[in-house]
Amino acid sequence: MSETSGSSLARRSFSRRLLATSAAAALGPAVLAPPASASAPSAAPSAAAGVRRAGPGGEVRHMKLYAQKLADDQIGYGLEKGKATVPGPLIELTEGDTLHIEFENTTDTTVSLHPHGVDYDRANDGTKMNDSVVEPGGTRTYTWRTHAPGKRKDGTYRPGSAGYWHYHDHIVGTEHGTGGIRAGLYGPLVVRREGDILPEKQITIVFNDMTINNQAKGPDFKMTVGDRVEIIMITHGEYYHTFHVHGHRWADNRTGLLEGPGDPSRIIDNKITGPADSFGFQIVAGEEAGAGAWMYHCHVQSHSDMGMAGLLLVAKPDGTVPGHDGHH
Repeated sequence: MSETSGSSLARRSFSRRLLATSAAAALGPAVLAPPASASAPSAAPSAAAGVRRAGPGGEVRHMKLYAQKLADDQIGYGLEKGKATVPGPLIELTEGDTLHIEFENTTDTTVSLHPHGVDYDRANDGTKMNDSVVEPGGTRTYTWRTHAPGKRKDGTYRPGSAGYWHYHDHIVGTEHGTGGIRAGLYGPLVVRREGDILPEKQITIVFNDMTINNQAKGPDFKMTVGDRVEIIMITHGEYYHTFHVHGHRWADNRTGLLEGPGDPSRIIDNKITGPADSFGFQIVAGEEAGAGAWMYHCHVQSHSDMGMAGLLLVAKPDGTVPGHDGHH
């Protein structure tokens, strides 16, 4: 499956990036940082190999976000008017950054923006209870803050904001946003630690009830052997699922990869995930497994039988995917 229109954008180095991921394939970089050369070397776990790492946080970032009605009664978030997607844009920060989101509601229903994992006050909760929703045609600025690890006043350790998080509506349909989430008003949010190894491709996969990214069958994602790929996985709806990837394993940690032989993170290839759970990981495409069509799916058997499965199409350098006939 070919990349979506976002693939026409050049790759670029990290500078507290904001990236977008469409429902079908990882989009290229979106805004806020200059493009890097498309011929830059592949990232690898060695500084000598040209690894790109997250820089220090502490910047104040600004972005615009829109809510827009889509076909088939879906609603999406987008970085530009007329370009909303399901899932919504991937928002990416570093611990210490503050983000101001100018949010415009272009729909005919009240919509909001509620985050997980970051810091916010009552005015930025995105709920009716705290009077922080946006009426049709209205605009509101939401402010999300992040923090680095440190100590509390009593001397105890305070972990940072790093993690694979998400955001969603909290008002459409009910005061809990049940209708908005079902319609597609959700998206990924990554907060990095300074020094995290950065991916070359990013993919968002959302198990929303019995759909993947609001599609009856899971979308396919294409990459090349050796690409460092980051997958952000989110679950919404009424069901628990299990997420499994064939041919690849990952470190179950806050962000990025194992930090060395002393890193206590588990290595897994299957994870239980329930409503509002989110996690993520990086893999090197085809490492040990090689090129091919590698399935990802819910491992609840009846769920995968009903379509909750898709493919990671790991191509050889010439672009071919061995054994793939275009169907699954």
